[in-house]
Amino acid sequence: MAEAGSFAEKVKQQADIVRVVGEYVRLKKSGQNFTGLCPFHAEKSPSFAVHPTKQIYHCFGCGVGGDVFKFVMEMEKCAFPEAIRVVAEKCGISIPRPKDRSPEERKENQQRSVLVEMHREAQSFFVKQLEGTLEGKAARAYLEDRGLDKDTITRFGIGYAPSGGDLLLRHLKSKYSEKLLVDSGLVSRDQGGRLFDRFRRRITFPISNESGKIVAFGCRALGDDQPKYLNSPETPIYSKSNLLYHMDRAKEGIRRQDFAILVEGYMDAIAVARAGISNVVASCGTSLAEPQIKLLGRFTRRVIVNYDPDAAGQTATERSLVLLLEQDFEVRVLALPPVGNKKADPDLFIREMGKDAYLKLLKEAPPYVDYLIARARQMDLTTGEGKQRALNFLLPYIQKIPNGILRSEWATRIAQQLRIEEPLLRSALSKAAKERRSEIKTAPELIGRAAKPVERRLIRMLAEAEGFRHELAQQLQNARLYHGLETEKIFAALVIASLAGQPLQATEVAAVLDERDRRLLFEILFEEANEPTWEEAQSCIEALQNRQAEHELAEVQRSIEANPPAPEMRGLLEKKQDLMRRLAAAR
Repeated sequence: MAEAGSFAEKVKQQADIVRVVGEYVRLKKSGQNFTGLCPFHAEKSPSFAVHPTKQIYHCFGCGVGGDVFKFVMEMEKCAFPEAIRVVAEKCGISIPRPKDRSPEERKENQQRSVLVEMHREAQSFFVKQLEGTLEGKAARAYLEDRGLDKDTITRFGIGYAPSGGDLLLRHLKSKYSEKLLVDSGLVSRDQGGRLFDRFRRRITFPISNESGKIVAFGCRALGDDQPKYLNSPETPIYSKSNLLYHMDRAKEGIRRQDFAILVEGYMDAIAVARAGISNVVASCGTSLAEPQIKLLGRFTRRVIVNYDPDAAGQTATERSLVLLLEQDFEVRVLALPPVGNKKADPDLFIREMGKDAYLKLLKEAPPYVDYLIARARQMDLTTGEGKQRALNFLLPYIQKIPNGILRSEWATRIAQQLRIEEPLLRSALSKAAKERRSEIKTAPELIGRAAKPVERRLIRMLAEAEGFRHELAQQLQNARLYHGLETEKIFAALVIASLAGQPLQATEVAAVLDERDRRLLFEILFEEANEPTWEEAQSCIEALQNRQAEHELAEVQRSIEANPPAPEMRGLLEKKQDLMRRLAAAR
């Protein structure tokens, strides 16, 4: 890559690869080389070697290797020109001045430098207000109540913006022009032209860019002021969609562990980081943007989304999944359980339940497909229309998956979970894709408007077999054999009527059904059929039992694939064997 006589060649000749690599990998002298654990794959015994004479590295485990520039490009996920600059800075090599820029470019660069300096001064001001004022004492009490000790407050640079309205303005205006003060986002101007502090009576959280320079603030109201959270506006040095809170501290942990935890807010990120989990970042709100995802992609392609469990958090989770899937990320979703009667965000959960409980759930976080199917199953799946709504909820996510194998796996799992014939589901999905539709149109054969023959026969028996319908209804109810069927509501009405011990009136049963089920009941009752027998009834019940066992076996298999702890795994394997024996015996 480095041409002879170029600045890149000069840097390569002067750079010490051991020194550069040593900032990322703990190296030990081993003969003439240095060795350590490879940063590019997980290993327990070191197979990564650096040759100080030849200025190269190589991993004997995964096979990666190259020069100092290649190493930095891989670790920092940057292009070759940026790698040259990084290596030069690490090795103290002077970087040539860039070509003369236009007056406008020089002015913009100067403005950005001044704005960064202004934010550094604002940070010092906010910290002093928290530490040394009466208002700051109340703010510290609030933070302590949220479980933040002095070390944590210092570590994350938390401060306080006083309620005076112009204290920061007075602190800064002697050094900076009014235009710069407004451009910084730290100061606002009212309709009458008067300047005032943007942040008042608020806890301040400094927001840094990837290199660790403070470029904005996120501020939480100390009292009941609205909005609860107020952030810096867009400025020449801050674009919300391009930054992730805590990324400057988290990037090494993300790179090392090869996954990131994505939370909503500052307190959530701080709580997770305090628990010893450094690879956490916050989207500073519920709208994850594409540039933020690309920033994450420089360090990992694996993400666990752990947004708040409220309605806004669920919507944000689903929106973020679409964007992450488009960028071919491997995504899991952690939906925290309630703590007592409270919905728990990461901050509350860790404070109440402890970091070990959080870590356990983090390790068990299900793949996004299971999370979304679980959300879809919260819909009413006892009707065809309900299944159609569930499918249309899932379809946009299926269409965003670029990998065909994963899309195929989705179809299989959806068919099993929603109890839809898989070939029919695949046909409907394919048709929607060809027509570029984001929803599945009504398809009677897909959503099950027609009951299966076994169900139709049992419904007829419950309505007409006076000699044994009471016993038949008892068996169906005790084994819950009709639960989850497309015809569940018809069965439920007939079972209740049969167990009542009174002559069954079809019109009375129909009266408690909706229009769709009423029509289906009468359709079945008007079919030509032989006289029902108890032997036939038992055969139909066995068919439902086998179908129930097949669905249960599929559920058990999915639980096994989630790799649960050993005791739970043993129980699942035993249950799987029992179900397989039952199904084999039935055949």
